[in-house]
Amino acid sequence: MESTRERILSIAEELFAEKGFDGTSVREITARAGCNVAAVNYHFGNKKGLYLAVFRERMAGRARRVQENFWKEIGTDKKPDAEKIIRTLARAFLKSPFSEKQRRLHHKLMARETNRPTEAFGIFHKEVIMPFFTDLLGLLSPHMPPDTERDEQILYVLSIIAQVMHFNLARKMITSVTGKRFDDRFADTLIEHIVRFSLYGLKGDR
Repeated sequence: MESTRERILSIAEELFAEKGFDGTSVREITARAGCNVAAVNYHFGNKKGLYLAVFRERMAGRARRVQENFWKEIGTDKKPDAEKIIRTLARAFLKSPFSEKQRRLHHKLMARETNRPTEAFGIFHKEVIMPFFTDLLGLLSPHMPPDTERDEQILYVLSIIAQVMHFNLARKMITSVTGKRFDDRFADTLIEHIVRFSLYGLKGDR
């Protein structure tokens, strides 16, 4: 059975995603969660503490699970080739064990934070995004032309991540355009497309 604390987190994540921090009240959260305002203060300190907990526990938790799946598949290979890195990255996101609702909430909250960054974005960026991005850059940079400047290396990696994130988050749009159901078989097709497209970008005619 879900605890009061977890129920508050679940309701808060939904409301913050739909209405934003300013548009959501503690009373609205507690009414939906079936508890009183004191429960929020007890578990999270205040509304801001609750918002940060959503990012630290729910948002960061999901992101780290994806990252863990990536590293698990990379395994002990200290110098994986670019094809393996990109395919593993795409698989970690497109084959992630999250529901459509979880992906939607994650996307909405990140979109809000990207448009109007708060302390939550700073925490997520520092603790979740940058460590993984730095590791990816270290893995992929040896597979770029030797004269590639650091700034261009960063853009290469960002371009690969952008493809993965788009295909992962824009599932309904992709389904409507392609007419394909977003099942495991279609996900495999998209993963191979991302690999081919990215390898051409890394190694193609410059």
